[in-house]
Amino acid sequence: MADVMVVLGAGLVVLDYVIKFLALGVLPSNKKPSSAMAWLILILIVPLAGFLVFLVLGRTSLGRGRLARQREADAAIRAATEVLPSTTLSEPAYLPSMATLNYNLGALPLQGGNKIDLIPGYHDSIAAMTAEVAAARSTVEVEFYITAWDEVTGPFFEALVQATARGVQVRLLVDHLGSRGIPGYDDFAKRLDATDIEWRPMLPLRLLKGEFRRPDLRNHRKILVVDGKVAFMGSQNLIEPGYNKPKNHAAGREWVELVARIDGPTVSALRAVFAKDWFTETHERLAEQVSAAKPQSHPGGVTAQVLPSGPGYVTENNLRLFTALIYSAQSRISLTSPYFVPDEPLLYAVTTAARRGVEVELFVSEEGDQFMVYHAQCSYYQALLEAGVRIHLYPAPAVLHSKHFSIDDDVAVIGSSNMDLRSFALNHEVSMMLTGADIVARFRKVEDDYRALSRELTLEEWQQRSAWQRYLDNTMRLTAALQ
Repeated sequence: MADVMVVLGAGLVVLDYVIKFLALGVLPSNKKPSSAMAWLILILIVPLAGFLVFLVLGRTSLGRGRLARQREADAAIRAATEVLPSTTLSEPAYLPSMATLNYNLGALPLQGGNKIDLIPGYHDSIAAMTAEVAAARSTVEVEFYITAWDEVTGPFFEALVQATARGVQVRLLVDHLGSRGIPGYDDFAKRLDATDIEWRPMLPLRLLKGEFRRPDLRNHRKILVVDGKVAFMGSQNLIEPGYNKPKNHAAGREWVELVARIDGPTVSALRAVFAKDWFTETHERLAEQVSAAKPQSHPGGVTAQVLPSGPGYVTENNLRLFTALIYSAQSRISLTSPYFVPDEPLLYAVTTAARRGVEVELFVSEEGDQFMVYHAQCSYYQALLEAGVRIHLYPAPAVLHSKHFSIDDDVAVIGSSNMDLRSFALNHEVSMMLTGADIVARFRKVEDDYRALSRELTLEEWQQRSAWQRYLDNTMRLTAALQ
């Protein structure tokens, strides 16, 4: 027995060194230095446990079949958009290169003639979406990270059901884990099954069906397209503002959002993103339906461009656009993100802008709804404040969940993407770049409203926080880099 224990102990020691040796040569490949270093630290401290965690969470592969379908759809989109007319911009000087960057990354053109409405009210956006579905004549396409059929979204789902009774084809995509984490998901699924709505879970994790991948690769997009002519996109999920969780209701915690309603040519781009995700999940091609719709162009309307991003792309599309725009700013940058956990390029872009004289402000929640992400976010406040970034804390218990930013008087971006490592590397996201002084002024109105409600965090206040909070923030910052 003693000999067996000796052999087992020796084997564990050898395995310990083998894992550490392999980690040094394998982990840095195709990973950011910060991410590779975080994984190395974990594996060097707890080799066997760290290696097992890496096997589950260390790879961002979507699987061969899913990746092949996504690339097939991307190729079809590029082939279709190459023949479309694209709006050209001349001022400011950097915007044409931004449009080229977006097209090279996402294959969707810059298009003018859009009528854009910004909807900051949570209930107002659901009411607006419900009204469009109630008037639908041919198709409705719905794609949301978190979806629930509750007292707030009930009219929307009833409108979907009524649309199917009129012969409208309704397709619905919901993120599997994102929606499953909401109370009542099983009843929600049964309720959908009892309707004529065609629905599928995105990125499902079902071991018995052989469907498994890194569990935190999620589809985080929020898109609604009606008849191929009107679309909605932004930060808001399809659920009541307290997320159906008693602890949120008890605390009075509700999510604050911003949604864009689009009427114009850019609707086709958002529909192409939905069609790609539908094909990825169902193998059903919607190319003919997408190409057949002709959204109305509005003379003098807003120029816009859609940019999808996610782990299926070679590059981090959203991060590249965000950093490029921030480096191009000359006078003013306003950022709103519920989870601001930047990697080095984005942090350098933001702090460099502040140090070169650009007025930079960041809107975040006073209290976070996610413990680890919130403390990782807090670990960046010192560097931001020292660089001259003004941080505005939106008052608790509300969660400022809006995701948008504006640059000078020239451009704004809205979508589903946070400014964090997860949204850049792990989540499927969709962003929309909008140009022109009029639309930027409307974003500024939203930002002004946030500022009026918020309080500014000062460097002096932040330096008074406890040693324990500093330690906790820095520890969570390390875990955030495990991508």
